[in-house]
Amino acid sequence: MNYIVAVLPDRMQAEAAYSALEKEGLPDNQIDILGSGYKSADEYGLINPEKQARKGAKRLIYWLVPLGFLAGYTFNFLTGIEIFPTFNAFGNHILAGLLGAISGVLGAYFVGGAVGLTEGSGDALPYRNRLNAGKYLIVVKGTEELTRQATRVLRQFEPENIQGYTEPTGA
Repeated sequence: MNYIVAVLPDRMQAEAAYSALEKEGLPDNQIDILGSGYKSADEYGLINPEKQARKGAKRLIYWLVPLGFLAGYTFNFLTGIEIFPTFNAFGNHILAGLLGAISGVLGAYFVGGAVGLTEGSGDALPYRNRLNAGKYLIVVKGTEELTRQATRVLRQFEPENIQGYTEPTGA
């Protein structure tokens, strides 16, 4: 499936572009307008980068917390550092393991969250920002021939941006 996304500055141009696409014979079930009064980014299914960040952090927590505990415990066992002199050796090892686990949580939160915010959303974040700024998106999905036809029609409206995408096929 191919997609074309065009960014238009106001509602009037978005509606005019939609009408022009319909006049060219494009099926209206393959054309969507996103913006105020139409579909929202969430309704259309644009990836929310905050959700991607949370997912990335959760994935990393499952690995980094146990590894952090193991690393902290092992480091303290090998070095024999007394964190609290009132604790016995085993208590200091456990405390060091807990501190390592806390480091794992922080690493998952900052690294997993940052990667999810910057990489996990693809182009969805710039499109969401444009929608938040009051712009409108016209999205056309269909065959390559249909999207080529839609691109030709949309260029007449001088969109701020027009971008084509191809949905990856499952291998």
